[in-house]
This record gives sequence, structure tokens and C-alpha cells, in this order.
Amino acid sequence: MHTNTTLLPTEERTSASAQARMAVIGVRGGWSSEILADRVAEATGGERLLVELDQVRLDLPSGRAMYQGHDLSAFDGLLIKKLGITYSADLLDRLEMLRLLAGRGVRIFSQPQAIAGLLNRLACTVTLQLAGIPMPDTTITENLDQALEAVADYGVTILKPLYSTKARGMLVLRPGSEARETLVAFQRQNPVFYLQRAINVGEQDLGVVFLGGEYLTTYARTRKSGAWNTTTASGGKYVPFDPSPEIIELARRAQEPFGLDFTCVDVALTDEGPFIFEVSAFGGFRGIQEARGIDAARMYAHYALGRIRK
Repeated sequence: MHTNTTLLPTEERTSASAQARMAVIGVRGGWSSEILADRVAEATGGERLLVELDQVRLDLPSGRAMYQGHDLSAFDGLLIKKLGITYSADLLDRLEMLRLLAGRGVRIFSQPQAIAGLLNRLACTVTLQLAGIPMPDTTITENLDQALEAVADYGVTILKPLYSTKARGMLVLRPGSEARETLVAFQRQNPVFYLQRAINVGEQDLGVVFLGGEYLTTYARTRKSGAWNTTTASGGKYVPFDPSPEIIELARRAQEPFGLDFTCVDVALTDEGPFIFEVSAFGGFRGIQEARGIDAARMYAHYALGRIRK
């Protein structure tokens, strides 16, 4: 019978070696993934390893997870930065691989089950609604006529895929014949309509950042002239911003149900009051660094290492 000694509890594995073995789950060539891998290697003084999950073999009987000769089940910790290049339901399958490792004693930041509740935009929205977090009016339906009725009710409406980031795949709708055509075309690839009333966010929205559930910093994304959203993919820029204690507390309440180790909460300041758009499954480092001069990747690496060594 094969005996796998790598499945000892994390504390026992860590005490057996002064140097914690840690790796980053991410995308090769991705800026945030690469910098986090650098910072983790610096923090541990060990080998730098960036793992792409589509190249991992998970052997269920033994619990071994092999990547380029490394058995990830023998590692003390894994930090998840990205699960793949694009958002899709397939990422949930990759999370299941990590869930097995977590169940066998590998410390994972953030926990796979926490991230699973955020990959799908609808799952995130339902959690926020149940927590009483203010969000723009939203309709979920698979029925075309019901979707058109929502567009008529909202006026300018944002149509969003359930799996996307940085506003990719989002469309602006207005009541009229073109709305029907757009919805029909959209539903060929996306069975569920996620429709949100467009709100006036002015020239910027906020990214409120938390590490271990504690407030870290805030930056703003400013809109490029002519763009309907503030994302950097649409030309938005990062600038510093100091929110009120009330905004920080709202963002803290928004991220709390998910139990993430590192995240960014998207907040819009409007004439109607603050609204939460979403809570990020992974958070980002670039906005914090460019707007605030904070190396959040280094802080995250040391945060994870500190918890492994406790």
C-alpha cells in the first residue's frame, strides 16, 4: 500500500523544517501572479514557484498534486492569485483540486470555499443582498420578456455576464428595439440575464482593500473621458483616496461574510449614497502600488507566512 507522509497536519510539517515551503497559484506572465511569487520566495528564502492549475495532476487516492516535479500536498502554504486567464465556471473545478489539498492540511490563502462564493457574480450578489449591503437595483432572469421589462423599468441598464472581471463582456442597454436584439444575442452564450440599473458614479469609484479582514488602504479608479466605466481596461487610472470611516465600515461589512485573506471591495459614491458593486475573489496589487506606494504583495506574503508559522 502506498503511504503518503505528505499529508501530516500543517503544524507538524512546518515544525519539521525551519523553512516553510510556499507557492503561488496564478498565471505565468501575469503581473500580479509574478510579483506575488517573487515576494513569497523572498519571505520564505526558498524556491520561487508559480503554479498553473491546468498543468497539475491531482491523484485522489494518495492526495498528491504534482506540478513540474513538485508535490503541492507537501507544501505548507499556497497563495491563490489567479485560477486561470479568464473567468468561467471551469474555475470552480480547479478550486475543487485545491479544496482537497486544504482538507488534507495544506494552508491555502484564501480558502477555496471562500473564493467559490465570489467567482460567480450572482453568488456574490446574493450573499451581499442577504447581508443587507446597498447595491444598485438588480434583476436576474432567464426569460427574455422579463429582461426587457427590467430594462424598461431601469432605463439605462448594465447587462453583465456571471463570469467576468474588469467589465469584460458587459453591455449598456436602453429601452427600445435594440435591447431585444442585444439580449437575444447575449443569451446564446449566457443563459442567465444579470441586469443592473446604471447609476451615476461620477468620475471615479473606489477600491477598499482588506488584509486578513483588517482595513489596509483605499485607492480610486478615475474614468477615461468617454468611457462608461472606470476600469483600467477602459483607460481608467489609479489615484489615492481617503474614504470616510463610514465608507470603510460599509466595505468591511461587505467583505466579512466571505472570509477572504486578501480582497478589494468596489464602492461607488453616488448622490443616492454609497453602493457596493462587488467583492473581489483575489484582490489586486497594481492599484495599491500605483496610487499608494504600498507593496501589498509583500504584505500578503508575510501575512500568510506568519499564519503558517503560528
